[in-house]
Amino acid sequence: MRAPQPHPDPLQAEGSEHAALLASALPANPRPTFRTNTQMARARTWGLALRPVQWSKNAVLLAGVVFAHRLGDVASLSIALVAVIAFSLVSSGIYLVNDVHDAPYDRHHPTKRLRPVARGAISPRAALSVSVLLLVVGCTIAALIRPAFLLVVVAYIALMLAYSVVLKSVVLVDVFVIAAGFVLRAVAGSVAVDVPISAWLLLCTMLLALFLGFCKRRHELNILGAEAAQHRTPLGIYSNRLLDQLIAATAGATIVAYSIYTFDARWVPANNAMMLTIPFVVFALFRYLLLVYRRGQGGNPEWLLFRDRPLLAAIVGWALSSLSVLYLV
Repeated sequence: MRAPQPHPDPLQAEGSEHAALLASALPANPRPTFRTNTQMARARTWGLALRPVQWSKNAVLLAGVVFAHRLGDVASLSIALVAVIAFSLVSSGIYLVNDVHDAPYDRHHPTKRLRPVARGAISPRAALSVSVLLLVVGCTIAALIRPAFLLVVVAYIALMLAYSVVLKSVVLVDVFVIAAGFVLRAVAGSVAVDVPISAWLLLCTMLLALFLGFCKRRHELNILGAEAAQHRTPLGIYSNRLLDQLIAATAGATIVAYSIYTFDARWVPANNAMMLTIPFVVFALFRYLLLVYRRGQGGNPEWLLFRDRPLLAAIVGWALSSLSVLYLV
């Protein structure tokens, strides 16, 4: 009697050359590959949820060690970098809480609906569990750095949680809270390495954050259209005309404040060489305005930083020129 033939492989049953090639490329036992692919997919999903691109904001913590001429101090630089890591963990924890709270609204947003929590790839319970873990680890690291640094981190957490739950629904306050978060980052960086920070630098940080925040609200208002108010209450109160005026005001104020900083701050050279960095700041702001008004961008400043070459070149030019002036002149 002829032995029964084994059940054909599903890929070979397709009868195409492409399917046959795929079948021949598969290992004898496909289960480990399947599990590996699943694990990689889950890792990518969590990577999206933690928003590592947003960690670039925490580079503000390095302002204290850079502008206080501590960049060559290995101990201070190490502490500043660890502080950035702690703040990044805390920030990701806050993002997860925000995503859980905003999931019903994000599902009606053209891009935010793709966030893992909004599309159901991560459950709210899992997101909150990981959030608590990240917040605890971040605060533990902060406590090991310096108690004062921990206080700033806790203040940031409290402010951002209040923003996620309540303050983002209050017109103008929503953007000012975002700006306050950047100011707390700058303060945290100086506290971590125990150096004073210029009041002008804090003012520049706040004004620049306000500028970016109003640009982001304008972008949201335009892409959401009539449904803007349903996604976020303040968007029903903002208008393009109002936001245009706020953007212009904060852009001009940022340029003036930074210009004064370059010759009036404590740590800048007495020969006013820091003023050589002003053109880079002005060009970066004007380039950003071009992207907002002519390209319809501005919704994700972090992505624009890496995607727009002229903007990136201006920021790199500012960084290199600032370091040259501070450490070589």
